[in-house]
Amino acid sequence: MDPILLLLPVLLPPVCGLGLLLSSAEDAKRNRLVMAFTVLNSLLTAGLLLSVREGSTVVYSFTGAFSIALGADGLSRLFAGMLAVMWPLVTLYAFSYMEQEKRRKQFFAFFLMTYGVTLGAAFSANLTTLYVFFEMLTLVTLPLVTHKEDSDSLFAGRRYLNYCLTGAAMGLAATVAATLAGAGDFRYGGSITGADASELMRVFFLLGFFGFGVKTAIFPLFLWLPTASVAPTPVTALLHAVAVVNTGIFSVTRLTWYAFGPTSLSGTWVQTVCLTASAFSLLFGAVMALRQRHLKRRLAYSTMSNLSYMLFGISLMTTAGFDGALAHMLFHSVMKMTLFLCAGAWIHRTGNEYIYEAEGIGRKMPVTFGCFTLCALSLSGIPPLCGFVSKWQLLQAGMEAGTTAAWIGVGCLLTAAFLCAIYSLSICIRAFFPGTGRIPAGAEIREADGRMLAPIIFFSLLSLLFGVFQTPVMQAISAVAAGM
Repeated sequence: MDPILLLLPVLLPPVCGLGLLLSSAEDAKRNRLVMAFTVLNSLLTAGLLLSVREGSTVVYSFTGAFSIALGADGLSRLFAGMLAVMWPLVTLYAFSYMEQEKRRKQFFAFFLMTYGVTLGAAFSANLTTLYVFFEMLTLVTLPLVTHKEDSDSLFAGRRYLNYCLTGAAMGLAATVAATLAGAGDFRYGGSITGADASELMRVFFLLGFFGFGVKTAIFPLFLWLPTASVAPTPVTALLHAVAVVNTGIFSVTRLTWYAFGPTSLSGTWVQTVCLTASAFSLLFGAVMALRQRHLKRRLAYSTMSNLSYMLFGISLMTTAGFDGALAHMLFHSVMKMTLFLCAGAWIHRTGNEYIYEAEGIGRKMPVTFGCFTLCALSLSGIPPLCGFVSKWQLLQAGMEAGTTAAWIGVGCLLTAAFLCAIYSLSICIRAFFPGTGRIPAGAEIREADGRMLAPIIFFSLLSLLFGVFQTPVMQAISAVAAGM
């Protein structure tokens, strides 16, 4: 089938979202429509991933080499497949979570639009297209960040917008430079070699690395991420687990491996800067997570740390590093989605948000915090869970690279993994082993309903299965990392 058909799952959610804004449907009918559109789009995406041929199609041409083009290679299929599985489940969770919230129609409209825009980034066949959807993603998620419209949400929205626009300006410079140099279309291994690999082009790459890296919360462009945790939990789950942050990782990957190319960057001062920034960010995020007393802010800084694991793997500019980065992108999405959904279920049931308030709650919500514990163990890198698989792959890749910057990164990664075990498992200990007399009072505290528990259980089991049956998963990921 022709890649032009990829336009269908990209356009359907925004069109349906706009229709939802104009409709006057009651909550029950609106929820049925939202779920129907979401499931339909996921099925459409899955069908196209299986049937669309390799290659790309130009949808619209601006001028010269700048055009909107869509295609589906291995990396696109991995990212789009993740979105197709996760979005319906988080939507189901959101129906229950948002029952008592205001402006639900606007929430689900922009929630639906975000699905299509993120798929647009996944199916981008060149830097121009990726940049356009990268910018659109900021605009459609801004109303979700500011959903509550209180002072904290509005401040978070302004900070989010300021950081993303700053990154967009830097990313635009890299996009224009690469496109004019003939590297705008994505090709595994990149297109900039020989005389084109000038110092000036490397400077443009660095601008793009940090510009697109804004959505990965790389230091020092990270403050928007913990601030955005004021948004409703379904939003933060998507922001921190799949849509926004993984679009950042996806964009940096495209820039490094499919536009500029590792051969033009490996061994240069630019690679050293990228490795150093990634290593510092992953350690800094872990230290900051340990200091947080607010549960969602702790998870937000944990996200910053784990995203930098992926940046570190990409910056190694070896196939092994790329393999580890893609594995951690998939596995972290599953683990962090579970952790945020568990946190949201607790907040929804109790109204509490701080970690000290969770003492003994595991006795009242054993399924929720049992799943939280499983994914906390996985995130800490405990075998045979999936977090161990990807972190071990990244450690091996760093040691194989053998450079000073790579070894520093390995040291930071080991330290951050140790801190991760402390800041994540300490929550579980509080939940299940409180001090005497610290069991929370009130028989009304109980498990969330089935619409919230089902996604939590699904993602936690996926974290276990990805670890236990790692071979077929890693073989598929390795094929993507090898350009297949």
